[in-house]
Order: sequence, then structure tokens, then C-alpha cells
Amino acid sequence: QVQLVESGGGLVQSGDSLRLSCATSGRTGIWYTMGWFRQAPGKEREFVAAIRWNGRGTYYADSVKGRFTISRDNAKNTVYLQMNSLKFEDTAVYYCAADADYIGAVRSTTEYDYWGQGTQVSVSS
Repeated sequence: QVQLVESGGGLVQSGDSLRLSCATSGRTGIWYTMGWFRQAPGKEREFVAAIRWNGRGTYYADSVKGRFTISRDNAKNTVYLQMNSLKFEDTAVYYCAADADYIGAVRSTTEYDYWGQGTQVSVSS
């Protein structure tokens, strides 16, 4: 059974940093595309960042570009999201997503086959 488990969330102050991790299990082989999404209360789930299997293709939402960095360790089947200069509006539940195949629309929630349960990130102003 495939599992994606996020960790690293918490309560921080504006300007602080956090590093989220998403460990995957239950499947052999490399995930072609991995991504991070977030959902704030009363809002739809939105794209944050995505990364291709070789780490060379990275994609970011405009709202996080320059502050967040996505990376992956294929040997550990883990994807990371380094979040710097956090803002109050970054407060949300952050979800990890993965797909074994090539995804053209990496920003679309419907493209990913597997999802984690989410980790809460709260930023106080």
C-alpha cells in the first residue's frame, strides 16, 4: 500500500523558516513527479511547488517563488519543502502529492494519483 507521510509542520512567527518532509513507501521505483499543495480554511487546495524525477525541473507558485525551495532525495523516496521568510498568508495544511508518470499540468490537483494526509503550518503575524 502506497503511503505518503508529511512531517515538519508547526507554529512559527512571521519571518521564520520551516522544512517540510514527505516520506513515501509501498512502491518500488522513482516517483516521476512530486509536489506540494496547501489548503487554507475556507479555500481551495492550491499548488505550491513541484519537482521532476531528476530534480532539474522545478515549478513554483508565484506567491512562494524566491522564498520556498523544493528538493528530493530519490534514494530515500522523500521530497522536501524548505520554507523561508514565512508569512501569515502561508498558514495552511500542506499536502504532499506524487505520481509515477509524467505530468504535464504539475499545478493541477487532479493530475496526482497519491496524496499524504497533510501537515499544519501556522504562521503568526
